[in-house]
Amino acid sequence: MKLSNILVAAATAAVVGTTSMAADIFVVGGKPDDPFWSRVKKGAEDAGRVAEAQGGSVTWLGPQNYDNLGPDAAELIRQAIDQGADAIVGPNWVPEAMDPAFQAVVDAGIPLVIYNAGGIEAADRLGAMNYVGAVDYKSGYAGGEYLAKAGHTNGACVNTLPGAANIEAFCNGFNDGMSDNSGTGSVLQLPATAFGDSTAVAQAVRAHLLQNPDINAMFAIGDQDTNATISGIQQAGKTGSVHVCGMNFNDSILANIQSGTQACAIDQQGYQQGFFAVSILNNHVMYGTTIPTREILTGPGVVDASNVDLVIAGVEAGAR
Repeated sequence: MKLSNILVAAATAAVVGTTSMAADIFVVGGKPDDPFWSRVKKGAEDAGRVAEAQGGSVTWLGPQNYDNLGPDAAELIRQAIDQGADAIVGPNWVPEAMDPAFQAVVDAGIPLVIYNAGGIEAADRLGAMNYVGAVDYKSGYAGGEYLAKAGHTNGACVNTLPGAANIEAFCNGFNDGMSDNSGTGSVLQLPATAFGDSTAVAQAVRAHLLQNPDINAMFAIGDQDTNATISGIQQAGKTGSVHVCGMNFNDSILANIQSGTQACAIDQQGYQQGFFAVSILNNHVMYGTTIPTREILTGPGVVDASNVDLVIAGVEAGAR
């Protein structure tokens, strides 16, 4: 019997003959069709099978686009409060826009877990139970360090979500990872409308490389942008001389690494972020449990040619 089925069976058995208490958990995240966030959503929903077996539920709330990210996400948090959430999970993407909404969660006595963005600092500032995810600065740093140590010492971070604190942290970390290893880093700043627009990102990368011929490394903030960056490098005639690392991975990213068109991917294990955050809150609402380890880190991990085959095997087994 699969572990997930065992967990659901155990939860079903545990709830029989007990009170009618159940946890209705709301999870604020990215667009469900965003490759990274679809994995986070799956993790949350898989953990939610236990909540559902106990009579509870998990509801996913995501924006239609990322053009007005902070205010839109804040509105989703307030929507979760209004719909009677027993617990809320959310990323602290844009603190100045989202902190008041998170504070309303805590003021209402609703258990809160910050995940994906903001770190334990945001959890402490807001009075949340915990933080689940990678440290964004360290994720970017890992990419810059990897590329610089490989000899690619003039890098640019492609930022397609300006103003988002986690994305700014990715780029700051990347630049420091480069500079701490005898390189230099910079930021190619694009409008938020470019996020997920492969043509816009590729054209911007092409133009930037032609205007800055000394750049030999680039860092992208997500799956789609990584592939678009590689396309822009090809259009600039720089394949083989400009090396790419990017956040997260999917099948095409892993194929890039296998073929050598991409140096590395930084894994923050989105599935685990959704799964752990929902599990922590469900158990807390149902049984009053807490996790003594505060800040549950799911990354960063580096995927490159040395371990890509193992990662692919994990994907095929449904474990990554």
